[in-house]
Amino acid sequence: MRANLNLTAIYSAAFLRSLGVGLTGVLLGVYLARIGFSVSQLGLVITAGLAGAALGTTLVSFFADHLGRRRTLVVLGLLGALGGVGLIAATRLAGILMLAFFGMVNGMGTDRGPNFVLEQAIIPQTVAPERRTWSLSWHSVMLDAGHALGAVAAGLPLLFSRWLSIDLGAAYRLTFGLYTIANLLAVILYFFLSPEVEVTARHDGVAGESRTARLGLTAGISAEAKAVVYKLAALSGVDSLGGGFLTDALIAYWFFRRFGIPEASLGLLFFAGHLLNSASYLSAAWLSRRIGLLNTMVFTHIPSSLFLIGVPLVPTPTLAVLLFLGREALVEMDVPTRQSYIMAVVQPHERTFASGVSNLTRNVARAVTPSAAGYLMQSVSLATPLYLGGGLKIVYDLLIYRAFRNLKPPEEQNPPPRRGEEQAPAAD
Repeated sequence: MRANLNLTAIYSAAFLRSLGVGLTGVLLGVYLARIGFSVSQLGLVITAGLAGAALGTTLVSFFADHLGRRRTLVVLGLLGALGGVGLIAATRLAGILMLAFFGMVNGMGTDRGPNFVLEQAIIPQTVAPERRTWSLSWHSVMLDAGHALGAVAAGLPLLFSRWLSIDLGAAYRLTFGLYTIANLLAVILYFFLSPEVEVTARHDGVAGESRTARLGLTAGISAEAKAVVYKLAALSGVDSLGGGFLTDALIAYWFFRRFGIPEASLGLLFFAGHLLNSASYLSAAWLSRRIGLLNTMVFTHIPSSLFLIGVPLVPTPTLAVLLFLGREALVEMDVPTRQSYIMAVVQPHERTFASGVSNLTRNVARAVTPSAAGYLMQSVSLATPLYLGGGLKIVYDLLIYRAFRNLKPPEEQNPPPRRGEEQAPAAD
């Protein structure tokens, strides 16, 4: 029952938090453009938010188990609410940059921040190993359901402006007030987590685990785990360099400038994209049972990048939208499978470290490229980030397959026979 309550609290908090992420993913670029900021300055704001998330992930990686996972999640939720206040109150670039950093304002449109890291480490602790990938997939479903509804909410400023007879700036501030409230509601849900989510509450047979957790150090992390995690993290950084060119805020801005698609229609487009993401998580869990976690990661990710590269090559908005949605149907299938793979190849007490370091590298790499993307969109062409982002992601897929094709998670080393495939008893 407690495990179910913990999962319910985590899933619900993730859903509420991702509502705000989906909202800012669509609205942030358009909002800043409407109040007079350039696309280069938009890139700086996105970078500031991602840099704040990277710092938060660093602290979570090494100290969350020492400080307490529930306490850390509560503090992170409060900082997220602070980011909403920043979007409401700040009007100068310096103020927005500062509050975006401390509030970890996410212009990516996908939630991969420090809250995500801790939740990813907690979930395998609450379920049996055979349910690990499914439970992580449902976590991703809840995140993208929130992303999808948040994207639809991108139409709220125009609706508020009409319904309440207020100017568009006030309508945007009201919308970001809802973003703040969603983060505060997530904080309340974290208070329902039981002590069982803490590392010190469960030893899992690992000697010295509690002492290591209290110290907040990596002394209890094996050399083998460090080698695997650092290699995975380095390769994931390549993927995230590509992802930094492809934030929802920048892609929404591309559709807005290239085809003149308004906010309400962009919201529906990204809503549809996130729904496809959600369906793909469960498909990934099903497919990984048949072809393996790594194969699912790689051989769904490469086609998604090819679809993305095709988006700016087509002449009409209809074709561009279809290619974009094709990309969205595949691009996130590597998320729960990669999470499950990382959690499977390390010991239970190493999971926060593994989750934190791998996501930290992703956040740092992702924070580097949005400002460059904004510059390239302004100085070279609107489509340059789409080509660079898609190309880097393909490079990542090829490298990670080459590096890890021989390292299988425990359940794939001696997989149980499928139904109807049981071996016949040997003849006497």
